[in-house]
Amino acid sequence: MARDVELLLGDHVLEHGDMLEADLVQGRLYGKEGAPVILIPGGISASRFICDEPETGPQVGSNWWPELVHAGGAIDLDKFQVLGLDLAPSGTNAHKRLTITTNDQAKRMAALLDHLNIPKVRAIIGTSYGGMVSLAFAQNYGEKVERLCLLGAAHRPFPMGVGLRGIQRKIVEFGLEVGRPEEGLKLARQLAMTTYRSPEEFTQRFKGTPTATSPFCFDVGDYLSACGDRYPAAMAVERFMALSESIDLHCVDPAKITTDTLLIATRSDQLAPPSEIQLLHDGLAGPSEMITIDSLFGHDSFLKETKTLAPLLSQFITKASHAK
Repeated sequence: MARDVELLLGDHVLEHGDMLEADLVQGRLYGKEGAPVILIPGGISASRFICDEPETGPQVGSNWWPELVHAGGAIDLDKFQVLGLDLAPSGTNAHKRLTITTNDQAKRMAALLDHLNIPKVRAIIGTSYGGMVSLAFAQNYGEKVERLCLLGAAHRPFPMGVGLRGIQRKIVEFGLEVGRPEEGLKLARQLAMTTYRSPEEFTQRFKGTPTATSPFCFDVGDYLSACGDRYPAAMAVERFMALSESIDLHCVDPAKITTDTLLIATRSDQLAPPSEIQLLHDGLAGPSEMITIDSLFGHDSFLKETKTLAPLLSQFITKASHAK
């Protein structure tokens, strides 16, 4: 059972002064109506459609966590409601250049919960950029969440990631200048994919040998090109620029977060390495636990390592349930 929920926030000024016009906050609730709520904000390419049927999913970016969110699953829809949402800019705003922060995203999440008459969620499980937003939410609206779980997210962006995302945005800017914005976005996505995965995975998966001549093409390049070619259907150029910049602007103070927190890090993660997660763990004001997993999939481990994550999340959910 799934149902869409909407809140028209209207025009409002963002943290750095831009205007988000006619802002429509769109969420999707799964599970039994009236059950405790678990809020799951995803990465920049995710949508509110967390676990719809793959064949009937309503948009690109749908169904990004169905292995973990389902009836009887680690995040059990027989016992909980799960709330997903589309992070801004979305809708008509997706095609406008805006500067938006994780604090702005957290404000929208809090407004949606108020609209749904949910004074406090049982837990937030935030992945990647959604984890950054979750941290901002816990800092600014700690009274609205009982427990927090973060996968691949820290209190600040990792400097190497800032540099690489800056190059991605410059590629898109160049595409805009020469009148080929989608080509710029495709190239930026190709570069991004090299940061989402690990060198070890690429070594195991690809031979690095030519697949064609005149010009020479290589197996790893073919894979990255395919990833880039699919991306414009899921992401507007302007939205990509806003969310990429938002990651780099992210900054919260762990000392202001008192929520009971589980941190899940991945040793091969190039964007949120365990060293950064450890700093967050050490600085949090409330109780916290850090678990580090092994994976070939780097930052994308939260999408790929569902068998490893399932018992960790199930235990987290159970603890959250007992905390009530």
